[in-house]
Amino acid sequence: MTNRHSLTFTAGPEHIDELGHVNNAVWVQWMEAIAVAHWEAVASEAHKAAYVWVVTRHEIDYRGNIREGESVTAETFIPEGPIGARFDRRVDFRDTGGKAIVSARTTWALIDRASGRLQRVTPEIAAPFLP
Repeated sequence: MTNRHSLTFTAGPEHIDELGHVNNAVWVQWMEAIAVAHWEAVASEAHKAAYVWVVTRHEIDYRGNIREGESVTAETFIPEGPIGARFDRRVDFRDTGGKAIVSARTTWALIDRASGRLQRVTPEIAAPFLP
């Protein structure tokens, strides 16, 4: 599948919880970081200036974790076209052995910056993200 975006994240001391591994809230922050990076990498300048995305839902499966100093590669993609103002996004975090340790499906809604209102995702906005 094309139109995937990847980033590597390394766990620092600020990411670690009392169990000695990355806190669940950090995984959510990393999901947002890769989604924003994907938008910044492929959206047109006009769309980036006119719109912003907000999360409306997260569904996360935790199958493993990493410790301080360890890294994961995150990969994100849009599995299907938008519905109205919303897009679902997949994010998979893989450890250095390639095992998916955290997987998520997040729903994002498009907001018009000027009005602060929901904006329908047009085919033009969606095109750079679809396979």
